[in-house]
Amino acid sequence: MHKMAKEVEESVSIPLLHIADATANEIVKCGIKKVALLGTAYTMEQDFYKGRLIEKFGLDVIVPNEAARKIVHDIIYQELCLGIINDNSKQSYFEIINSLVQDGVEAVILGCTEITLLISQLDCSVPIFDTTKIHAEYAVDFALED
Repeated sequence: MHKMAKEVEESVSIPLLHIADATANEIVKCGIKKVALLGTAYTMEQDFYKGRLIEKFGLDVIVPNEAARKIVHDIIYQELCLGIINDNSKQSYFEIINSLVQDGVEAVILGCTEITLLISQLDCSVPIFDTTKIHAEYAVDFALED
């Protein structure tokens, strides 16, 4: 839905709490500059999320190579969305994340709700940013402001 964020922002008088902004604010607070983005192919390949992180927050956003993006995407749709948790898939994600860490990423953005079914902070050597949790907390903070 965030693909339409600009149009929504221009059409309403209330603030749009963009998931990429909420996530980027947390990343910036941690002093991190180079992040990996995992999610569906659309999230990893199109600019509605990645572009906003780069343009608005100056982050260096890395996505897996094409073959790894397909693995990440297919696991989301063919397993996680169906409630299937597979140890081999978890291992595939670890290998992809470890490769990205070797390429210098300082943290990983879990840009899809379902990925947290497979990967948690306990599994990774770098910070993990769970966008669903961050976005929900951002909305609560906004709602409770004076």
